[in-house]
Amino acid sequence: MFSAAPPLSEVSEKAAPDRLRVRDVRKRFGPTLALRGVTLSVRPGEVMALVGENGAGKSTLMKILSGAHRKDQGEMLLDDAPYEPRNPLHARECGIAMIYQELSLAPHLNIMDNILLGIEPRRGPVLDRTEMRRIATAALAEVGLQDLAPDCIVGTLSPARQQLVEIARAVALDCKVLVLDEPTSSLTLPDIHKLFALIERLKLKGISIVYISHFLEEVKKTSDRFTVLRDGETVGEGVTASTPSDEIISMMVGRDVTDLYPRSSHQRSEPILTLTGLTGASLPRGADLTLHRGEVVGIAGLVGAGRTELLRCVFGLDPVKQGTVRVNEVAGQASPGGRWRQGVGMVSEDRKQEGLAQGLSIAENLTLSRLQGLGPWRLIRPSKQREACKPWIERMPIKCQSPAQRVSGLSGGNQQKVALARLLHAEVDVLLLDEPTRGIDVGSKAQIYDLIDTLARGNPEEGISPKAVLVVSSYLPELMGICDRIAVMCRGKLGPARDIGEWDEHHLMLAATGSETTS
Repeated sequence: MFSAAPPLSEVSEKAAPDRLRVRDVRKRFGPTLALRGVTLSVRPGEVMALVGENGAGKSTLMKILSGAHRKDQGEMLLDDAPYEPRNPLHARECGIAMIYQELSLAPHLNIMDNILLGIEPRRGPVLDRTEMRRIATAALAEVGLQDLAPDCIVGTLSPARQQLVEIARAVALDCKVLVLDEPTSSLTLPDIHKLFALIERLKLKGISIVYISHFLEEVKKTSDRFTVLRDGETVGEGVTASTPSDEIISMMVGRDVTDLYPRSSHQRSEPILTLTGLTGASLPRGADLTLHRGEVVGIAGLVGAGRTELLRCVFGLDPVKQGTVRVNEVAGQASPGGRWRQGVGMVSEDRKQEGLAQGLSIAENLTLSRLQGLGPWRLIRPSKQREACKPWIERMPIKCQSPAQRVSGLSGGNQQKVALARLLHAEVDVLLLDEPTRGIDVGSKAQIYDLIDTLARGNPEEGISPKAVLVVSSYLPELMGICDRIAVMCRGKLGPARDIGEWDEHHLMLAATGSETTS
């Protein structure tokens, strides 16, 4: 087992006093004890990374800090004074600013109104628009958006700029503690670098930052210290630079993780999916690729390069302008239903909007792709649905109350496992996986990586044939860790799939940015 980092009191005994301290905070929702004893602190001008698996209690703790929930027990101190926010507005007035993964801006309003919403300066009963413009302009300059006019409508901005507007709102309030929840999940690599540079500038101003991320590379790059939550309590904390990533992961999952990316021997056999000159309405442009049974092929590239569009064309979600898709030597366009019947399944990058029916149960979602045998004639018996999905719940494993639980009540990692289990229940031969581990914790990632490796390997002794897996991912270490071959997309063009030994992250990024030829 792992050895936890030294207690925070020992690490920080001679350091600056804490800006925010949380001691033994607990929270219960009915029979569920969401927080069972969380302790953490963050100092002025410091980035403290808060890490843990989905369901560890991070979101509950942040809602307590931001005033959305009230704690049941424990103590919170802000600049050594008791901190008990009555609501989110009160929390903002106290100096705690929360930037959620799903941004909380009013897209139909302009930047100025968003920044000062609820705290508008007034001259008597009238809004002081001149003062509002001055404050908004200064806040935009602080976050590097001096080129934007305060009158610009927020809904017209890119996700990265919308996020910076949220941070500008926090700066305008003279926030003391800024909480960033998965801040890079929707950003391009250049935007991520700009965000990291902004974080450094905010540190110099003395702002304390709580940084929540599932990407340990980001945690190591941006944070000074870390706190690990597991099952609603603090299980480890320490100095980021001096703690190996493997030790942090072990704290998160409660066991030693020696190999995050399992790689067994894959026996590549016959071609099962062949793309020839595949061209969509806009993207991709003339894509050629052959995917064999018994291999994992990755598609790398920047956001907007056409990776998602490629999978959508293959699966029949988007129209094909020209070119062919050949599955098991059968060529031709098909609807998604036709692809399912051909043995091709897809997991969308947007599991909330496209990947899963959030209002349906786990059993209903998992069996939607293959309903045969779940009732007489064309009828479906819910009891048979629930029985059919129980083996998959155990195999994945999916943490849930029962197969009848709504999928919307699951953590992100468990929702993703349901989406993957649906492909296995349908007994597909080709798995199209678009960002299969986005927004999920490292423990669930390890389980999904192991599943992908097992599917590509198969089990001839038990009569289980190897599958073919095509993975799109923006996370280069993931592709390097799980793939047999990788192809790179750049501006809609797909380069040749090369063996993994011919790539490193540097050359993948060069190819993705068009700085290196992929031929």
